[in-house]
Amino acid sequence: MQKYPVRATARAGLTPEALERICREVFGEAHQEGGKVRTSFGALAALATWREAKELAVEVTMNPKVEASVAQDTVRRYNQFLQSATGYSAKERAARLRKSASKGAGGE
Repeated sequence: MQKYPVRATARAGLTPEALERICREVFGEAHQEGGKVRTSFGALAALATWREAKELAVEVTMNPKVEASVAQDTVRRYNQFLQSATGYSAKERAARLRKSASKGAGGE
């Protein structure tokens, strides 16, 4: 499971219904089950997502046996999903992860 920080302005709208809507827009279909939103698409054999405190939690099961073009489209859509849900672009998420990793390693 991976947790992603969510921009303060995006947190209020991070409901199961909103996550389901975002997943439908990005991946084509989604459903709610047990407080989580579940979907699949391309190289994503399964994706489950939910809000956990101030973060977005995501569990992903990948299918490595897909064509390169399918894998590329999946990555593009996954980044689009994360940007819509968290309010942070891929570049901003990477910078935040680097910053938190350096804090955890005693750097800063």
